Amino acid sequence: MRTALAAALVAVFIAAPGVSAEDRPVAEQYLIAGDLAGGQKFLAEHLKGKPDDAQARFGLGAVQFVRAVEHLAQGFYKYGMQPDVAGGQLPFARLPIPVNPKPEPITYADLRGIFESLVADLATAEGTLAPIGDDDVTLPIRLGWVRLDLDGDGKAGESESLMKILGVLNRQVRAGTEGGDRSANPEFEVVFDRGDVAWLRGYCHLLMAMAEVYLAHDGQPLFDHSAHLFFPRPKTPFAFLKHDPDAMKGFSTATAGDVVAFIHMLRFPVKEPARIKAALGHLEAMIALSRESWKYYLAETDNRREWVPNPKQDTVMPNGKVTEEMVRAWSEFLDESEAILAGKTLVPFWRDAGGKGVNLRRVFTEPREMDPILWFQGTGAAPYLEDGRVTTPQVWSRLLRVFRGEFLGFALWFN
Repeated sequence: MRTALAAALVAVFIAAPGVSAEDRPVAEQYLIAGDLAGGQKFLAEHLKGKPDDAQARFGLGAVQFVRAVEHLAQGFYKYGMQPDVAGGQLPFARLPIPVNPKPEPITYADLRGIFESLVADLATAEGTLAPIGDDDVTLPIRLGWVRLDLDGDGKAGESESLMKILGVLNRQVRAGTEGGDRSANPEFEVVFDRGDVAWLRGYCHLLMAMAEVYLAHDGQPLFDHSAHLFFPRPKTPFAFLKHDPDAMKGFSTATAGDVVAFIHMLRFPVKEPARIKAALGHLEAMIALSRESWKYYLAETDNRREWVPNPKQDTVMPNGKVTEEMVRAWSEFLDESEAILAGKTLVPFWRDAGGKGVNLRRVFTEPREMDPILWFQGTGAAPYLEDGRVTTPQVWSRLLRVFRGEFLGFALWFN
């Protein structure tokens, strides 16, 4: 069924007025067809014979990245994850996953397996993109047509569009796709370029860092006591804990108990410390790649449906004008973040400790049990307190001012 769907959609795409197959990247055809496995296989075979084809390599890396997201969504769908239970605040739980009427039972090992696969998929995509050396490479993609198979049924339908996912994750995209004026670019075409190669690699490292932090800790106790809040059929020692998708919308003794238990169990012993250090490496690589991406963005002189523009360019992102002041502020942010991750600059401590600050690098290199409640209190941070230069509120206040109070949104976009 998947092959027939892919063939049909690609045929329609090729036959569209004004569009010729040779003018569009092969990767785009597979992305539009929702045939990510087929695209990955075809492009990998192509690169065996033409390893220097930069556009094909960029396309393969893009397909592999989207497939990593698809695999994550399919894993959550298989077990019937309810992404709205935590109000969309948990990482990776904001994907618009369809409701599974027949979810399978899930164990803690199954959940870890989903994130282990995510790390492996992202590492594959990043490894594909890393050798690209062509400064003039471009990859035009009509994001408005891209489809994923979120529920793993072999079909990529209209409700499984990439734009829907991006709209959930990025408010600017959502503003441009829900009632916004898309007349100038109805297919939301983006001409990705060399700067975006580094951008996508940076995002691979960011997501790998988040997944590695999760995998580094033992979440079995938390799973046993609260997995029923997220999955309909968790395998835990407490069969009497029943899943109720509407439980968090009201109040009951059971609901209150579940919430208290969830908070109480937020203690994560270190299980694989090497993964914590790997996460630090991913974050450091992300910063280096952000600098690399901006080196290329600022050197551009064209203006072709940019994903991330320089101050002289336009972007496909609604309300996404970038100013020179923003670029300078972002560079300062990268410098400050790099110094914090290197342990050269400390994070302010929220209690009176004689001017000491938290050495965030040692949190990664000398990991201890993670207890958010004790960190909130301050005692959890005590082993990492040091004398030294502490980052000042003025640095972060400037960022908020320059980015018009939307720094987090721009940071997720700029990477």
